[in-house]
Amino acid sequence: VGLLSNDIDRLFAFYQEMFDATSMIEAPTPEGMRLAVIHIGPHTELNVFQIDGNTEADRQVPMFERGRLDHLALQAESLDAFETSRDRLIAGGWSDGFVTDFGPILSLFFRDPDGLECELCIANPDAVAGVLNPPGTQASRYATD
Repeated sequence: VGLLSNDIDRLFAFYQEMFDATSMIEAPTPEGMRLAVIHIGPHTELNVFQIDGNTEADRQVPMFERGRLDHLALQAESLDAFETSRDRLIAGGWSDGFVTDFGPILSLFFRDPDGLECELCIANPDAVAGVLNPPGTQASRYATD
């Protein structure tokens, strides 16, 4: 996924703290631009661009009005990893902690430091085969939080 950021270093620090991002590699770019690849786990990377004078990362609009890329979703490695990241996101003020039970998956929304809405997902260990739930259905295992 390619993203625009106002501050690549801040974004990398966020993904390190919240999701244990493993590395950031910068690529050569023309003057006035930075490009970094942030590695999150063995199969996920973000290509992050920082361009002098570009204000796109400042624009915040409601869901489904964001153009071709509405939000970013990350798959947690395990339920423990999901819960660890959830705790970190809540503690950092990046998420309200509400976990949606979509049936087969659990979903937690958060905003990154540039305001991009993102989602953390994990297979639902409490899923009932064939049951799908609408957005806003609270996951019972997190209802007392």
